[in-house]
Amino acid sequence: LLLLASGLAAAGAEAMAWSVGDGRLEVAALALASILLGGIPTLKKGWIALSTRTLNIHFLMSVAVIGAMLIGQWPEAAMVLFLFAIAERLEAMSLARAGEAVRALMALAPETAWVAEGAGWREMPAAEVATGSRVRVRPGERVPLDGRIADGHSSFNEASITGESLPVDKGPKDAVFAGSINGSGVVEIDTTALASGSVLARIIATVRDAQASKAPTQRFIDRFASVYTPVVLALAALFAAAAPLSGLMPWHQAIYSALVMLVIACPCALVIATPVTVVSALASAARHGLLVKGGAPLEMAARIDTVCLDKTGTLTLGEPRVTRVTALDGGEDAAVLAMAAALDSHSTHPLARAVAEQVVELIGRGVSGSVGGRELQLGSRRLAEERGALTPALADELRRMDEAGEGALVLLAGERALGVIAVADQVRPEAAATIARLDKLGVRSVMLSGDSPQVAAAVAAQTGVAAAHGGLLPQDKLRFIEQLQAEGKVAMVGDGVNDAPALARADLGVAMGAAGSDSALETAGVALMDDKLSRLADLISHARRAAAVLKVNIAIALGIKLVFFGLALAGVASLWMAVFADVGTSLIVIANGLRLARRIV
Repeated sequence: LLLLASGLAAAGAEAMAWSVGDGRLEVAALALASILLGGIPTLKKGWIALSTRTLNIHFLMSVAVIGAMLIGQWPEAAMVLFLFAIAERLEAMSLARAGEAVRALMALAPETAWVAEGAGWREMPAAEVATGSRVRVRPGERVPLDGRIADGHSSFNEASITGESLPVDKGPKDAVFAGSINGSGVVEIDTTALASGSVLARIIATVRDAQASKAPTQRFIDRFASVYTPVVLALAALFAAAAPLSGLMPWHQAIYSALVMLVIACPCALVIATPVTVVSALASAARHGLLVKGGAPLEMAARIDTVCLDKTGTLTLGEPRVTRVTALDGGEDAAVLAMAAALDSHSTHPLARAVAEQVVELIGRGVSGSVGGRELQLGSRRLAEERGALTPALADELRRMDEAGEGALVLLAGERALGVIAVADQVRPEAAATIARLDKLGVRSVMLSGDSPQVAAAVAAQTGVAAAHGGLLPQDKLRFIEQLQAEGKVAMVGDGVNDAPALARADLGVAMGAAGSDSALETAGVALMDDKLSRLADLISHARRAAAVLKVNIAIALGIKLVFFGLALAGVASLWMAVFADVGTSLIVIANGLRLARRIV
């Protein structure tokens, strides 16, 4: 209501000034009423800025308004303060949207949990539930704490944690995360972390810290603004004195133009362009399963031109499987596989449990045991050589498996080879498409693997990785990364545990499947919360889009100021136009930055 009254008074003063002139007492009275109704908060902030020697927008606005009143421009002073107060309200509302990310994440975790107590259940605050407690989650409810399912089966919507849009089916011993939504079944969960230590809580803490930290561009802009504002203030004062003395314009007009320059001088839009863009990009990334730890990793992701990838668990699923079985000496493939399964003392295969007898481990070579009264051995090429079973046919089969990047298990009966089982880690279904997307983005892919060069080459052929290096120790990976850094910016993608040194040495460390790994959330600059490699291409696309928006915002902020500064020098711009140039530009860059909050690709 005060702003409305202030606006009406300012409009009245402006209208009366056009009809009767600025010098009338009625005009000054209406303008003063407008200033008192809507401008006092700004003037107070201007006084605080003056007392703390801070050259911010409130100080510059206060100087401009007081100067306008001193030279008799009462309607201008009133309208400037009114427009500035309205613009500040709009700007605050816009900035509040960028700060909703943490509040939205905090709302995902329930405040209470149903905890087992005696023969029944008691509802209590989630923050008070101890680790190891049994909690119950009914269909449609959110999981209150991290834990493992003790009883029941259901599907869980984990979009808030991993970004995965499809529900995930889970049963006993499977991990569940606080904030995920239980689908159709009642489940009982044994908690594994306190409310403050859940994956969701760590995500919230990371996003909050990221919002508080400053990106490199933002730090540069802050340093620039600290020099820019005093320089422009000095130029305005110099112009106010020099223009009349040189005969370019009268004192009244020169002082008025200098006041316009003061309002234009404030770098609000320039300073706000970076944080609102970065915060919006970080928030949208977190909602889609990309946990970016601040503006620095986000900006670095936009500059990456080479991505180094670990093989196991990154390009592959990390789950070796039988790819093919070759029976020798006239046997059957199915029989070879059944006997091999029976020999594996760690196998959970029903056939293995039914027929395995007296299995003995042959250290470094394989296992030996009695299956159905028959002595069999299952092991490596070395075991076949020791038993004298390495025939030319077997050697050829092993060579073909080596070339295909497959591991080989040989089934033996004494000196006779019964068959060979090929085992290989499965390539992620999305790996080839992700590498293709990286190629389109101009990002080179390099595999750094501890597996044999043959295995690395085979996986590279399946995925399209540009270069593959196998047989690497951790220090070898570091050496490759350092070599690649001489050519550009390098990202390392791994599981966040075994690849910790490489993740730390690269320009950008990216941890895969971080939702299930405490260390992954701490090691890398970016954590992909689920096991989808496609998020890597999403990350780089999103970071480059954020960088483009940031450049546009800075160009808008500087460009509009230069235009209006030129108009002020020519004596064309007015004070209310200067307000629009400053606060209006701030609203433009805020709106542009908030576009990043809607989507990541």
